[in-house]
Formats: sequence, C-alpha cells, structure tokens
Amino acid sequence: MDRGEQARRASRFRELHQGPKLLLLPNAWDVASARIFEEAGFPAVATTSAGVAFSLGFRDGEAIPLDELLKAVERISSALEVPLSVDFESGFGGRPEEVEGNVRRLIEAGGIGINLEDGVSEPPRHVDKIQAARRAGEDQGVPVVINARTDVFLYALGDPATRFEETVRRVNAYRDAGADCLFVPGVSDRETLERLVREIKGPLNVLAVAGAPPIDELETMGVRRVTVGSGPMRATLGLVQRIARELKEQGTYTSFVEGALSYADANRLLRSKEA
Repeated sequence: MDRGEQARRASRFRELHQGPKLLLLPNAWDVASARIFEEAGFPAVATTSAGVAFSLGFRDGEAIPLDELLKAVERISSALEVPLSVDFESGFGGRPEEVEGNVRRLIEAGGIGINLEDGVSEPPRHVDKIQAARRAGEDQGVPVVINARTDVFLYALGDPATRFEETVRRVNAYRDAGADCLFVPGVSDRETLERLVREIKGPLNVLAVAGAPPIDELETMGVRRVTVGSGPMRATLGLVQRIARELKEQGTYTSFVEGALSYADANRLLRSKEA
C-alpha cells in the first residue's frame, strides 16, 4: 500500500469518529475474520490484541513478539480495502522513543490507527507515548488515529469514590496530548456512560460486553465508537470447544454442520490481490 492511499484511509477513519452515526468497529484476529467483517459492510476493521495473540500461540499482554504482531498486521491490512486499526496495547516499549519507533513500524505494516493503553502506568508517561505516536505518524506522512485507553475502571485502580474523576482527568489529558478517541473499558452502566459523554473532551469508545446498552441507545447517548474486543474470537473458540465435546462424547457433527460457512464462500474470502 502506498503512503498516499494509507493517508487517505487514516483520514477516512478519523472522519468516521465525527458522526452523525456511531462507528461500530469489529475486532478481527486474522485475515479470514477481517474479511468477513469487511464483506458484511463495516467501513473499517480493528484487531484484538488477545485474539491475534491467541491465534498465534501467545497469551495476551504483549507476550507476542512485536515482529510476529507486525507480520499479522501486514497480512490483514494487505487483504483489506477498508482502514485497519491495531490494538497496540501499551506500545511495546516503556520509553516514548521506543513507542515512536514501534508505531513507525506499525504504519509500515499497513496500520492507520492504534489503541494505546495506560494500564497501571501514570498519566504523564502515557501522555508522552501518545505524543510519540503522533510524531511517528507525522514522520511517515500518515495521520495515524490514536484511541487512548485508560484502565482505571477495568483494573479498579485507586479509590472507588474518585475513580470516575480520575478517569475523566486522564482521558482529557490524553485528548490534549493528541488522542483522537478515548476508550474507557470496564464501564457498561448507562449512568456512568452518560456522565463520561458529558465530561470528556472527545469521542468516547465503549466496549461491547454483557450488560452494556444496545448500539442504538449508545448512539443516542452520544457514544461515538463501539468495539467488541476479543469477544467474537472467544465465541469462536467456544464453538470449537463445543465441536470437540460433541465429536468426543456423542460422535455426531451437528455443531459444525449447521451454520457453517461453505467451502466455496470461505475460499472466496481470501481473494487474490491480482484478481
């Protein structure tokens, strides 16, 4: 993919966060799953860090070597006509200059957006990483879209009485540092989501989990982006687990015969780039 096309995809992806409709962004873990989402009509695709790692034999949490991740990103981005954003965890480096170099490599692999999470690190360190990622995009001529994630609610950090205020403080600092979208996993109740929409200074990304409001309600609240994380990949593993049990315990095939994609349709998903 040439830089001009990559820059156009990045700009198009950024525009999808501005409404009027919510951006529903599915998370893929390999080429086949990404192509299924693209063929279903989604305007962009993201990766799931856990899904990519699991599919290649690694645990989640930056256990996958960066080279392995970038190979997967290159395969997926090369197969798509729509923008690809990448769950880049905490940037695969502790220092801003490491993150800057890694984001350059990610752009070279075809990514046009990133998730960048703060985990248990302090906000100033994450601000530096966001600014480093922005510099990498500018250096490569690709306006990489940064989805800054805070894990205050997800990891139940700090005092519960001030958790909301700490979350807002962090994500607004990340927005000021150059983040395009703000991701707060670990929150699914309407009241907290509505407060976040009111008090943060940029588009809010919500993770679709059990108990979260449906898409139309999130859109009405003002949520701008919804992602599904590793849910579809883990659901696929659950299906494989049920197939294994049925084969072993019953000797029947119902779980993989009913609802399966046909061989021809699966083969067609992996279209030749020369076709």
